Amino acid sequence: MKAAIPLARPWCLLLLLAWLSLASTARAQPRCAPQIQSVQAAPAAAGADNRERPTQGWVDVALPDNWALRWPGHSGTVWYRIDWTPGCTPDDSLQAPLALGMDGASMAAEVFVNASLLWRDAALQEPLSRSWNMPRWWLLPADTLQNGSNTLWIGVVGLSALAPGLGQIRLGPADEVAAISARNHWRQRTVYELTAGMAVAAGALFSVVWLLRRREQAFGWYALVSLSWAAYLTTVLVTSPWPFPSTLAMSRLNIVLFVIYVLAFCKFTWRFGSQHLPRTEWLLQGLAATAVLATVLAPSSAASAVFTVVWMGFALAMMVCCLQFQWHAWRPRPGVRDPQHMLLALCWLLVIVVGVHDILLITQGWQAHESWGAVMGPVATLLMALLVGGRLATGMRRIERFNDELETRVAQARRELEQVLAREHVQALEHAKLQERVQIAHDLHDGLGGSLVRGLALVEQSPNGLPHARVLSLFKHMRDDLRQVIDHGSSAGATVPQTPVQWAAPLRHRFTLILEELHVMSHWRVAPQWPAGHRPSTLQCMGLTRLLEEALSNVIKHSRARHLLVEIDTETPLQPACLRLRISDDGVGFDVEAVQRAGLSVGMRSMAARAQRIGAQLDVQSGLDGTRVQVVLQLPEATAPGALPARQPVCKL
Repeated sequence: MKAAIPLARPWCLLLLLAWLSLASTARAQPRCAPQIQSVQAAPAAAGADNRERPTQGWVDVALPDNWALRWPGHSGTVWYRIDWTPGCTPDDSLQAPLALGMDGASMAAEVFVNASLLWRDAALQEPLSRSWNMPRWWLLPADTLQNGSNTLWIGVVGLSALAPGLGQIRLGPADEVAAISARNHWRQRTVYELTAGMAVAAGALFSVVWLLRRREQAFGWYALVSLSWAAYLTTVLVTSPWPFPSTLAMSRLNIVLFVIYVLAFCKFTWRFGSQHLPRTEWLLQGLAATAVLATVLAPSSAASAVFTVVWMGFALAMMVCCLQFQWHAWRPRPGVRDPQHMLLALCWLLVIVVGVHDILLITQGWQAHESWGAVMGPVATLLMALLVGGRLATGMRRIERFNDELETRVAQARRELEQVLAREHVQALEHAKLQERVQIAHDLHDGLGGSLVRGLALVEQSPNGLPHARVLSLFKHMRDDLRQVIDHGSSAGATVPQTPVQWAAPLRHRFTLILEELHVMSHWRVAPQWPAGHRPSTLQCMGLTRLLEEALSNVIKHSRARHLLVEIDTETPLQPACLRLRISDDGVGFDVEAVQRAGLSVGMRSMAARAQRIGAQLDVQSGLDGTRVQVVLQLPEATAPGALPARQPVCKL
């Protein structure tokens, strides 16, 4: 028996709990179950006061109700009469409070319980309050309720063009009505507010991205999609048409924003998918412009039909765009399909399903609280922002990879360039050495070689030999010429003679003695001054000296001339900055073209190279009556003594 006592204790506890539960139930507040007996509607007489309820014309209706289907063209007030019974005794102090819930009224409304005003919109005249998407609920004051039948009077003011009527209503315990109203408020208001905020943020972000990357047009169109969608949702959420003067004007803006949204949606889809559809885009842009004009200019009597056609037409255009992109993203093609295009196609497939459901829902009446678009709005906005952001991130990674490759290639090109420059430097050194050798050869030929030729000519043509003093003089000339060759590198820093006479004097003295010994009559005509503001550079003086020495040496060696004329002219009226040097003799002459073709004359090549080096023109003419060598040099300005001659005007032979 002692063992049975512990087993009985749990049963005792269960019985105690059951008794307490029954007692609690017995003391609980009674739950009222109001019963709606009838719902009727009647239009207010034209010009009648909104508060004056009609006495006739009442017809049974079902909520939600769109009175434009019953009374086309009626704009103004329609009264709804809902007869109902509470389902419990109002005098019972323990009963649960009753409440009234309403999904919305298009556009503004006032509510009476029996004869007592329960609630009224802020504006029952234009511009009307916009309560069509605003769920509300109210506690029903117990002192306004009757024991038996009660009546709710709801006066709705609306426009025939904007689906006027009354949404679903519900009567019941306050907690149940509040819970349903809170759920509807979430779907009809909060979700739209959340979607609009996300769309504004995405639109602002990608507007900045597009401004920085104007070539990426998909970002710009997506920014317009987001901003136009946020603006469209704002017209759905506002409860006043301000700043517009009428409710119809706000509705026109609502339709225009939807048209812009669909146009931007399609353009973004085609840009994101890298599609080129110029004719389709032009057609859609033309339809959008036409739709906007029709919406803005439509008269009030035709506004309902115009709004319906435009909204449904562009909703279908949006569905067609989504379907076309499915084919673009998934169709068979050579190569690999773009993963971003396939992800966008999946998003658009979701848009198609939600869009078809909501379009069918709209055709069935007032069911805003059952719209899938409200719930899917934030999800679709987030997915699209992530997808477009993914493209931006992919582009940034591509740029980073390109920069890395570019740096690698630049480094490689720099190394190759350094190697090429090193080779070219070596080649330049070798070329410079070769040029120095050629220059030394020319200088030896023109300077020391000329002196040797002159000395040999004097020795050969002297019948009795040369005196010791004369031979010593020849050797001194050769020494001076050799010194000039050795010091040629530093001659660029020498001073230019003040006049042509001073420049030509040493050459004239040296060669006149030799020419006289060879019985050659020489005559020198030298300009007294350099041209005003112009004089040759040091290198030009050296080059002209070598040219004149070579020409005179050729006269001594080859011409067998009896007369020689040297002219140095700087006064030419048409060419004031030119120096002209002529050496003319009456010797036997030679075939200039044959010598140039043979290329055997070192003197001719040396003279041509020197003339080119100092920027002069050389002309050699020879015949039976003698030879003429002419050199024309354009003199630089005296302010730039080391510069080559300027290019104005060009001296001519």
